Amino acid sequence: MVGAGPAGLMAASVLARNSVAVSVYDAMPSVGRKFLLAGKGGLNLTHSEPADRFAARYGERRNQLEAIFNTLDASGIRAWALALGIETYVGSSGRVFPVDMKAAPLLRAWLHQLRHPQSGSAVQFLMRHRWTGWRTDGVDATHLQFETPEGPKNVQADAVVLALGGGSWARLGSNGAWVPWLRDKGVAVAPLLPANCGFDVQGGWSSYFASRFAGQPFKSVAIKLTTANGVSFQRRGEFVATETGVEGSLIYAVAHLLRDDIIARGEVTFALDLLPDRSAEWVLAEVSHPRGARSLSSHLKSRLHIDGIKAAILHERLSKEQMHDPAQLATAIKALPVTLQATRPIDEAISTAGGVLFEAMNPQLMLQALPGVFCAGEMLDWEAPTGGYLLTACLASGAHAGQGVLEYLQVK
Repeated sequence: MVGAGPAGLMAASVLARNSVAVSVYDAMPSVGRKFLLAGKGGLNLTHSEPADRFAARYGERRNQLEAIFNTLDASGIRAWALALGIETYVGSSGRVFPVDMKAAPLLRAWLHQLRHPQSGSAVQFLMRHRWTGWRTDGVDATHLQFETPEGPKNVQADAVVLALGGGSWARLGSNGAWVPWLRDKGVAVAPLLPANCGFDVQGGWSSYFASRFAGQPFKSVAIKLTTANGVSFQRRGEFVATETGVEGSLIYAVAHLLRDDIIARGEVTFALDLLPDRSAEWVLAEVSHPRGARSLSSHLKSRLHIDGIKAAILHERLSKEQMHDPAQLATAIKALPVTLQATRPIDEAISTAGGVLFEAMNPQLMLQALPGVFCAGEMLDWEAPTGGYLLTACLASGAHAGQGVLEYLQVK
């Protein structure tokens, strides 16, 4: 097992439970670092929505993920956590969390089970072991080499599960260094791209806006987008202004469309609705209402409840003449164009898209070009929004790869 994140640990769980001797290698000093970071604000394990809607979150890779969820699905993850003594609950948004909201107790219980199982085999952990590829003198693809504190080490295994993560948060272990190594072995790998990421606005924010509103949320807004390929997106929610652009849940939900349009056209524009609960006719009527001696800012605040960051972005994007033209101002309140010119760097992204193509593996996630080598987790070519979908796919693909290894060892 190479990689001690959720996918690697779940594959190890499946194998150890079936009395297979498992060694887990990882370059980091400790296990599950990105898993712990993901739980810093509350560990979102999975989502409770119906299976059909859940699977649709994975877009073009829906069919492949549905097959993987036959091994471990959202309800199975909740049952697995409960077996470790971790109760879960469904939040108001349908997301599933541990009752105490924390990742550390779950990880501790999981590692204890792996190291001290009531049945099956104990898992051996070898930390600070950085995988550097395959042995040049190796007979097959299960002959690996590692850099360790004691120097280079060669390892021969009966089967290997690679769970190396994507390309974000390199300091936690996911740096994408494995991409050229697999390509050199004839494995098809799609380029790693940022997913669930922030974006830079075209031309940047003004120094005034950036200094006063970076970090503040746009609440109760909606965005609307039609891509160059004719795909339409419209959703309500909230997101955050950054020093250079935008990020947050509503942006992450549409990030794949924004990113792909920027790649194709160099920029992308979405329409921001600052008052999604109000009709365009109502907004125009309120904006046009006589304001007497009141300032425009006071008028917008009292009549439309627009102030703070919402008022600031109108001043940021409209000229003085447009701000004082009721028709143009009303149009902007309901559909303010926001143009993005770049994603934030991949290392800042919550997750990554791209990776090992499913077409390069058999249904059990074994690489066709490298018999005995399986892949799992974020290094596979899929992406999904936040909301429990990322962790579910990592855990499920780990379980699926573990089952694949069991089948492979039985017929080897």
